[in-house]
Amino acid sequence: MLTKISLFIVPVLYAILTKILFATCRVRRYGRQHYDGLLLRQQPFVAAFWHYSIFCTMQLIEGREWVAMVSGSADAEYVAKLLNRMGLSTVRGSRGKGGLRALRQMAAFMAAGKKAAIVADGSQGPALRVQAGAIYLASRTGAPILPFAWGADRYWSFHSWDRTVLPKPFARLALFYGEPMYVPAKLRAADLEACRLQLEERLGELYSRAWGCFGVEQH
Repeated sequence: MLTKISLFIVPVLYAILTKILFATCRVRRYGRQHYDGLLLRQQPFVAAFWHYSIFCTMQLIEGREWVAMVSGSADAEYVAKLLNRMGLSTVRGSRGKGGLRALRQMAAFMAAGKKAAIVADGSQGPALRVQAGAIYLASRTGAPILPFAWGADRYWSFHSWDRTVLPKPFARLALFYGEPMYVPAKLRAADLEACRLQLEERLGELYSRAWGCFGVEQH
């Protein structure tokens, strides 16, 4: 009973508090034309981002036109409930548990017109190292990958494997969008690895530019 109550209360409290928090922050967006261009064409795409920026990214992808992949772990149930409350569809899975099934479910949502959000370095890392999920999804659906990265001048950093970032009140945020990346269909293993490395390089560059706005190399 306590778990059911907390699964209801925690997402509600988080949604209220972070809405207030992010309303105080100033976001400057770079490369916005890449994002707007995909929206203008009404084309489904795969939004790929690093796990450390999950709190910032949840503010960006709010709405019923999104589907997000959430880890199949028990702790991630809170995240799934929160995203559902924000209007998103969710699928559950990770690299070690139900990941391929979840990616197929995401492809089905995309076929119905939804945009997909996927953590590039997965739910367990290593941090800032791209996993194959976004590449597989883009190859299966023919949708481009839109990479983006966040930086902040003032933030809390959690003691987690990726040092998850939560901006402090009145923080300045920098959001860098990259050019859409197109992945060929029916990738062979060698081609998949080449695409994975390409996405990792693009996200790494965006990461450096986002944090470079505030004079630091990494968070």
